[in-house]
Amino acid sequence: MATPASTVIAAPHIVICGGGVIGACTAYFLSTKSSSSPAARITIIERSSIACGASGKAGGFLALDWCSPPLSHLARASFLLHRSLSASLSGPLSYGYRPLHTLSLSIHPEPHSSPHSRSLPPWIDSSNAGSPRTIGTPETTAQVHPHLFTQTLISASSAEVLIGEVTRIEVIEGRVTGVILKDGREIPADAVVLALGPWSSRSSIVSSLFGISGLQAHSIVVRPREPDAITPHALFLSYQDSPAAPTLDPEVYPRPTGEVYICGMTQEVEVPEDPVTIVPDPESIRMLHKIAGKVSSHLKDGEAEVVAEQACFLPCSDDGLPVIGEVPGVERCYVGTGHSCWGILNGPATGAALAELILEGRATTVDLTPFSPSRFLRGRKVPR
Repeated sequence: MATPASTVIAAPHIVICGGGVIGACTAYFLSTKSSSSPAARITIIERSSIACGASGKAGGFLALDWCSPPLSHLARASFLLHRSLSASLSGPLSYGYRPLHTLSLSIHPEPHSSPHSRSLPPWIDSSNAGSPRTIGTPETTAQVHPHLFTQTLISASSAEVLIGEVTRIEVIEGRVTGVILKDGREIPADAVVLALGPWSSRSSIVSSLFGISGLQAHSIVVRPREPDAITPHALFLSYQDSPAAPTLDPEVYPRPTGEVYICGMTQEVEVPEDPVTIVPDPESIRMLHKIAGKVSSHLKDGEAEVVAEQACFLPCSDDGLPVIGEVPGVERCYVGTGHSCWGILNGPATGAALAELILEGRATTVDLTPFSPSRFLRGRKVPR
C-alpha cells in the first residue's frame, strides 16, 4: 500500500557554501554520520572549481602537537582523523597521505664548511645547510596533497556540487531558508554552512559579528628529474639572503607524487573578489626558486620542472582562532572559517564537529565552545 502523502518526510537539504577543505570535510561527515531516513541531501556551492583557493595551493603539512590550547584539542582530534581517513578512503596514496620526518635547519646563501653532512638527508646540499634538528617524527607529523584530499572527500560524500556565486543568505524570522546566487537562482535550504575562507566575511551575517581577513601566501611546486632521490623529510628553514636582509622562514614538503612544494613568502594585500584572479608576486616567486636551489641541487632551476608558481589567501579571524559553530541569532546557519595556515590539518575535526552539530545538535568530536562565533558578541545584541 502506498504511503499517504501527508506522512512522507522530505529529506533535509543542507547547503554548504564553499568547496574548499572545510566544506569538503563537512559534506563527507554529513554523509557518513547522517542516520535520518531519508538521508540528508547535501549541496556544495562553489564559485569556480573545487579547492580553487588555499585548499588547492597549501602545503598539506599535518602536526599532532604543534598547536597550543584551545587549538591543540582540535588539532589532535583532526590529526587522528586524518590517519583513520587515510585507511578508509581507497588507500593513502590516492591523495598523498604519509607520515614523515620533520627537520628544522638554517640555509646559507653561500657555500660554507659543514660538519653536519652525515646527519642530513642525502638530497640536501650540506655545503649550504646548518645543523639539522628533529622537530617531528612519523608518529607526530604527516602530509597530504591538499587538492587531491579535498576532491577525494567530496567524491566519497553524497554531495552534489553546484557552480555559482552566493550573493545572499535568505533568513525568515531568524531562521535560514536558503541562498540566492548571483544569476538569480534560489536554492532552498534547511541549513546553511558558510565555509568560504577569507571570502566568508563578504556575507553580512558574518561581517556583522566578526571579521575574516586574508594573508597572501606564495608557493612553488617543482618536479625533480630524480624524484626517488628525495626522501620524506619536511623542512622548516631559516634563510637570510644577506646580512642586511630579513630572516625568512620557508618550508619544503616533498610529496609522494614526485613533486616538491616550497612556500614561505607572505604579505598583507587586499583579497580579490574572485580567487581565480589571484596573481603571485614575481619577487616572492623568484626568492622561493632561489631558496629551493640553495637547499638542493635537485630543486635548482633547470634541474627540476616547474609545475606551479602560485599564491593563495589564508583566512584569519580577529582573535587568531578558527570560527566554528552556529551563528547567534540565525538559526540553522553555521560557519567554519578562520583556520589560517592550519586549515588542511584541522579540516576533518571541523567537518566532523559541524556535521554532529547540524544533525544532532551537539558536537562530540571536539568541544566547539572556544571556537563558537558567539564569542564575538561581547555584550552586544544578537544580530538579526
